[in-house]
Amino acid sequence: MGRPREIIDCGDFTLRRWREREDFAAATALIEESLEHLRPWETWVTEHSAEHTRGFLARCGLRWDEGEVFNYAVAAGDGRLLGMCQAYRWAEPGGRRLGYWLHPGATGRGIATRAAAALAAEMFALPDVAFVEIAHDLANTASAAVPRRLGFAEVGRGPGTPPVPPAGTGIEVVWRLERPAADTVRPG
Repeated sequence: MGRPREIIDCGDFTLRRWREREDFAAATALIEESLEHLRPWETWVTEHSAEHTRGFLARCGLRWDEGEVFNYAVAAGDGRLLGMCQAYRWAEPGGRRLGYWLHPGATGRGIATRAAAALAAEMFALPDVAFVEIAHDLANTASAAVPRRLGFAEVGRGPGTPPVPPAGTGIEVVWRLERPAADTVRPG
């Protein structure tokens, strides 16, 4: 099994592998500044603390090395953190699920869409990935816009994994993108 690149250039921002010690203060600030924006959709925000962030960053390195989860910081050209995205192994062989969220000041500019596109392309560059998926609560229309823009096909709706986010319906929508032709896998 291969590993993705640790830094993915997206033009005016990069996706870069989290650094446990160096990113602690910036990651904590990013999360704290985004809590109210994330609270309707992310149940983990109720557990947020500096210690929780420290544990997350420590697990990022371990899970990356195991090939289970590839967590990235979304960083502006000046190094300022804009959000997070990840690709993680899913139940079906050959699949990866993508997740993403942005600081409220970074929304509405296509960053989530471009980050998801870059991460999907990076996953397809790995030999064992046949498809990528994005899942979100039915009520989260902002998250739904990303796979729709990228040409993912809706493949299912059903009960989401508990707990249900505060603004959620409990219905999970799953979108899938199959591996493209070999000559279109990794940009630039």
